[in-house]
Amino acid sequence: MKKHHKIILGSFGTIVLIFMIVATILLNSLIVKQQTDYNRLTQEISRLDKESQDKVNELAISLINSNQKVENLQTQFLSVNQEITLLKASTAEDFSGIIQDSIKSVVIIRTLESQGTGFILTADGFIVTNAHVITNSNGKISNIIQAITTDNEIKPVEFVGANLEMDIALLKISGEYNPLILENSNNVQVGEKVIAIGNPQGFQFSVSDGIVSAIHRPGAGGNEYIQTNAELNLGNSGGPLINKQGKVIGINNFKIKDTEGMGFALESNYIQKGVNELSNLFLNQTLI
Repeated sequence: MKKHHKIILGSFGTIVLIFMIVATILLNSLIVKQQTDYNRLTQEISRLDKESQDKVNELAISLINSNQKVENLQTQFLSVNQEITLLKASTAEDFSGIIQDSIKSVVIIRTLESQGTGFILTADGFIVTNAHVITNSNGKISNIIQAITTDNEIKPVEFVGANLEMDIALLKISGEYNPLILENSNNVQVGEKVIAIGNPQGFQFSVSDGIVSAIHRPGAGGNEYIQTNAELNLGNSGGPLINKQGKVIGINNFKIKDTEGMGFALESNYIQKGVNELSNLFLNQTLI
């Protein structure tokens, strides 16, 4: 091989080597740049993901807070409505809604010799009234007792039992009803407005209003009577004395003869005690 041929081959080899070195350097630079771009992209994605998650969390918290505010507003709205209802019921003329609901659970109690009032305590028709309403002149429980509902349906009555000392009798009629609820008589306050529903002098399902004049007046078994100035007359016995929440605070028993505005009702806690004693004794169950 001639000398100039060797020079040409050597130069060509050098050029190829330089090209390979340059290509390697460029390739490495490209790889480094891609890795850097990848790392930067990964960091950016992580940042965006974190920001997105933070935004989602903020929105979730905001939604929860909004729901809580809505619930609070709903609670406040219900509370305001309840207060309005109570305020309306604070005047006699605004007892109308309570009367419409309560009177359906009141019945006229009738025997061959007398008549009075009772009210329904359970959905299946258990009734409480005064024992003297169903007692004949000879001091015995009448053999024939009827209950008349607000829709003028006459129901035969099953006598369950009576406590003559407490002047309470437990009766039963057939059917399904909306019972009246007994208030805890420890919550009764002097001066609160009440209504009495009954059958005074034969005027069926009459309503009178008044206030609680006194509480815990003495009776046969202790300080167990509410005094009220709600008008009570013959035939009111056994009817409910109802507060402005529509709950029974007492069962109307008697009034002081030749006086006005001095009626007395057995407190609801004693009603519950007397009824449950009778139901446990005669039915082997607690009713209320």
